[in-house]
Amino acid sequence: MQQTNVIIRTNLGSFTIALDETKAPASVANFLRYVDGGHYDGTIFHRVIDGFMAQGGGYDTSYTKKPTQPPVTNEADNGLKNQRGTVAMARTSDPHSATAQFFVNLVDNAFLNHKAKNDRDWGYTVFGRVVEGMDVVDRIGNVRTGAGGPFSKDAPLEMVKIESARRA
Repeated sequence: MQQTNVIIRTNLGSFTIALDETKAPASVANFLRYVDGGHYDGTIFHRVIDGFMAQGGGYDTSYTKKPTQPPVTNEADNGLKNQRGTVAMARTSDPHSATAQFFVNLVDNAFLNHKAKNDRDWGYTVFGRVVEGMDVVDRIGNVRTGAGGPFSKDAPLEMVKIESARRA
């Protein structure tokens, strides 16, 4: 089986994500549509919480929300866990609302795992894992945060820009 990798190049360095097309086929196909379309180029990590996760892919450097495709069905019941270094789809309180935003788990976040097929316990779909450059992800996770753009907290005070996202 061939594994698809994506290299995320940021102003703080690059990291590589190995995608799990077997366990999260809809999420991987969705992510690759955004990658192949250049959606992530020029976006930012807009929400970073040290000891939790780093989220990006939805806003440009002026905090303008980028247009997205329709949401993808939640696949959090696929057996993959929100462990350190895994990459998951960000969403609203609606379990099936994930579009382009993703996050990298900086630590094991078991409370984000699938428990039941209801709004409260559906979980967050893990669709990949950082296989190279976790030191860069940790660097992103350690930036100072505060108010930025429309966010009252957790926005990097020094912008963390995604310069490009490409298949390896």
